[in-house]
Amino acid sequence: MSLPASDITKQADHLTTMELGAVLPASAEVRGDHLFIGGVDMVDLAREQGTALYVYDEQDIRSRLRTYREAFETRHQNSEVIYASKAFINKEMCRLVAQEGASLDVSGGGELAIALAAGFPAERIYVHGNNKTPQELEEAIAAGVGRIVLDSRIELARVSEIAQRLGRTQNVYMRITPGVEADTHEYIKTGCEDSKFGFTMREDFAFNCVEDVLAAPGVNLVGLHCHIGSQIFALHSFAEAIDVMVNLMARIKERYGLELADLDIGGGVGIAYAVDDQPATIDQFAQVTTDALLGSCKAHGVKPPHLLTEPGRSVVATAGVTLYTVGILKTLPGIRKYVAVDGGMSDNIRTALYHANYEAVVANKADQPRTEIVTLAGKHCESGDAVVLDGNLQHPDLGDVVCVFGTGAYCRSMSSNYNGQPRPAVVFVKDGAARVVTRRETYNDLMVCDE
Repeated sequence: MSLPASDITKQADHLTTMELGAVLPASAEVRGDHLFIGGVDMVDLAREQGTALYVYDEQDIRSRLRTYREAFETRHQNSEVIYASKAFINKEMCRLVAQEGASLDVSGGGELAIALAAGFPAERIYVHGNNKTPQELEEAIAAGVGRIVLDSRIELARVSEIAQRLGRTQNVYMRITPGVEADTHEYIKTGCEDSKFGFTMREDFAFNCVEDVLAAPGVNLVGLHCHIGSQIFALHSFAEAIDVMVNLMARIKERYGLELADLDIGGGVGIAYAVDDQPATIDQFAQVTTDALLGSCKAHGVKPPHLLTEPGRSVVATAGVTLYTVGILKTLPGIRKYVAVDGGMSDNIRTALYHANYEAVVANKADQPRTEIVTLAGKHCESGDAVVLDGNLQHPDLGDVVCVFGTGAYCRSMSSNYNGQPRPAVVFVKDGAARVVTRRETYNDLMVCDE
């Protein structure tokens, strides 16, 4: 999108910071002309800790986990919330999840190592991934993780061999691709037939593989898993997938006399990245999915199983923001106004990957309307390096602190050292206090693995 210079101001959204609604962390407020989150002045924090800087509203994260647990437990007492750590993980986040009584989903040996180092109970860890290496599987089984989600027959053979060698019996789920097309971005659809994940339903392949799992020594099949995608607004897709899964459970019961105890329905609800986004609420998500489960179980003659859900983005995305400092201003008449900040695709790759939408404000002018349309450009050597494309912002000046909302998920997790950029620090804020939970990388960190 290119805007004539004369339209840069008049086409902008004149909303003030506090009219951004669901985009904001729960504790966000404007005091004077500054943005505060968790009772902490974002401008002062940026100047004390430096930028780019990831900031999380700790109480907001806790509240969202509690809301998930309460929403499901009140509708189906036999339920469990599993935080999907791929959205954002560090040791302090693992401790927070444990304190809030949720379980943890890890994908890969590194996430498992972080969880164990934080003291997270291994029996509440669920291990995912479409190509878990033999080493990762051995680490998981040796640690005593609660579940391994099988993604293929090859992986079944590996788990069986390792479990026998270690003298263990490993509880497992089978990941099923239910063939449900979720209404979301192509790159984050995971439940359609053309997917690298799981056992396909085509030609009854998944059902036929159940016999292999049941026959494998050292392996105990306790449930099924599906994940149809991420950032889903249309909740009917979950209901469709649940019916497919319950029907499969009924067929397994009929053929093998096995009533599976668990059904994991994958990720949670979508979130509002832009002010006009209207995702479902956590309560609506819980209502639709539990109603679908109980209705399908009744229709197929299956005892309602232990219901598990794996929210990640909807727990941490809105609770997290990224702070930057404006370093360069450049207006191309009739084309675009660039505001370059001291970060970019190294700390937020989502805009370059998906053209993701974000809302931003100048944190030191948070009481003013956002009267200009600008592109928040990054500092990296790529033309596609941007954080916000043609977004609304207060009039920017050199040295302003810009706050980009909704960056709590898949930004830190997908960050890099491109152009030798050290990764930002992570700060939790709560009750007027800020604490660094992951320090900023140094130049020495960039070379620590070099010979």
